[in-house]
Amino acid sequence: MKEKYPVIQLALDFVDEKRALKLAQEAISAGIEWIEAGTPLIKSCGMEIIRKLRKKFHDKKIIADMKIMDAGRIEAEMAFKSGADIVVVMGNSSDQTIKECIEAAKNYGGEVMVDLMEESANLKRAKEVEKIGANYIGVHIPIDQQMTGKISFDFLKEVVKNVNIPVAIAGGLNSENVVDAVKAGASILIIGGAITKSPDVKKAVMDIRKAIETRKPVETILYKRVNFENVKEILKKVSTANISDALHRTGWIKGLKPVLKENFKIAGKCITVRTYPGDWAKPVEAIDIAEEGDVIVIDAGGVGPACWGELATNSAIIKKLEGVVIYGGVRDVEEIIKLKFPVFAKIISPSAGEPKGFGEINIPVKIEGQFIFPGDWIVGDSDGVVVIPKDKVVEIANRAMDVFERENRIRKEILEGGSLSSVMELLKWEKPK
Repeated sequence: MKEKYPVIQLALDFVDEKRALKLAQEAISAGIEWIEAGTPLIKSCGMEIIRKLRKKFHDKKIIADMKIMDAGRIEAEMAFKSGADIVVVMGNSSDQTIKECIEAAKNYGGEVMVDLMEESANLKRAKEVEKIGANYIGVHIPIDQQMTGKISFDFLKEVVKNVNIPVAIAGGLNSENVVDAVKAGASILIIGGAITKSPDVKKAVMDIRKAIETRKPVETILYKRVNFENVKEILKKVSTANISDALHRTGWIKGLKPVLKENFKIAGKCITVRTYPGDWAKPVEAIDIAEEGDVIVIDAGGVGPACWGELATNSAIIKKLEGVVIYGGVRDVEEIIKLKFPVFAKIISPSAGEPKGFGEINIPVKIEGQFIFPGDWIVGDSDGVVVIPKDKVVEIANRAMDVFERENRIRKEILEGGSLSSVMELLKWEKPK
């Protein structure tokens, strides 16, 4: 039977078998026909996951994203013998490796998709692999590239125009941009996170299908990656915990606690101040230098007396600053709480120092081992404060959103009767003793 395109290929990029199979069942119930065992899943579970997908979903198309680079025959055979319909080999591999995969496919009644990524993502290679005998070409936007906000379908358009076999697109697809992918000519839409991270898989699939059928985007808040213009919006949505995870458990400025007890969030570029304990001259002068939406970060040595209070807070509010972070002392806490201005400090002290004018503004500071440079991004909430290097803010914002999205799905699985330990299969991942 001739395949009806475009088709959705669900990428199961999990590392845990139970979670992958559970989600696959939900997606198939919503109408998904193509199921991909993602590379992380194959590396974690081996060929056994292909066998289980084949047995459980015997009438669906099973794709093994092996990312073959060498030993094409033996690796393709492993997947085909286990039940895969399509095996993925990388375009970066040699012609001979691709040929070996294609020969294996012929022997076992399967097909081969050649994945064009990095150096092989060019029109010359696309034409070459079609001539060699590939059944499909995959255009792949790598996840690390997605996190920089660089998602484009221009190369997809060029490939579609110049080859005569179905072209797949993978990388950051959701119910909004999938329309652009279809218009660019994609036959196969490889979608992972927009479905696999959703608490409501059926709705996620329906939204994507609706967008494909109507050629009109279905708005989504999640599962999309932003550029610099939208960074603040994302940083206000995620938590400092999400950001710390995205920074590989770093970025936390230790010892700082919020004055406000209610829910709040700050996110903005920082103005840095180094001052002597209690000397509030430079912190106050920094208010005049700062722009709307900035965060003032004050290094006062982590000791008192206070170098910030209610009057400075009123000035900061008038200037429309996001907040202030003080590695030192703050006073007038009751008034600051009434003003609802976000302040983080190490010490609360009724005593203030004198405005002597020592210190500097907009120079690098180091607080509890954490370097902070002028223009770095500060995010604060009830958990504390994290700093994001200015040259990585787009990437980290997108990675933090990815953490946030994944947690939504895990939370749903826990509420359905699991536990964090069982959902994440912690025992499997403990080091052997």
